Amino acid sequence: MSLDELKAAVPDYAKDLKLNLGSVIGNSELPQQQLWGTVLACAIASRSPRVLRELEPEAKSNLKPEAYAAAKSAAAIMAMNNVFYRTRHLLSDPEYGTLRAGLRMNVIGNPGVEKVDFELWSLAVSAINGCGQCLDSHEQVLRKAGVDRETIQEAVKIAAVIQAVGTTLDAEAVLAE
Repeated sequence: MSLDELKAAVPDYAKDLKLNLGSVIGNSELPQQQLWGTVLACAIASRSPRVLRELEPEAKSNLKPEAYAAAKSAAAIMAMNNVFYRTRHLLSDPEYGTLRAGLRMNVIGNPGVEKVDFELWSLAVSAINGCGQCLDSHEQVLRKAGVDRETIQEAVKIAAVIQAVGTTLDAEAVLAE
């Protein structure tokens, strides 16, 4: 299983996605750990079994074990946080924002990799999950750490393309039944 097999599975009507998938992963200027951690976290967040099956082995081979675990942790913790914080933000009653969250999020403080990498993966997952408050929070941490907008945008592009490929392939699988 590989990136090439995933690209080959994308139907002709979604040729732009196939080209973008090759571009955002194959031509990325992100360091290997940031790139493949973003890919893995986004593949998990996409909820597409096909995307995860195809991209996980390549991500695993390009990541050290601690980075592999941290990317999965980013996807896991943001699956919870994105629902929680998006809901608090969307509720019209601002009092919810003053209540204690009471949810464990220890991995954010000690992810096992460089904080910048974990923040980048969390931001990319938040883009997929559509949590504006989390996007703002992670973007601010990244910018304060000296990460440029181009790097942040590159992670968001990876998230967008992986999500779109997952949606397309899952739809095709349903239509083929």
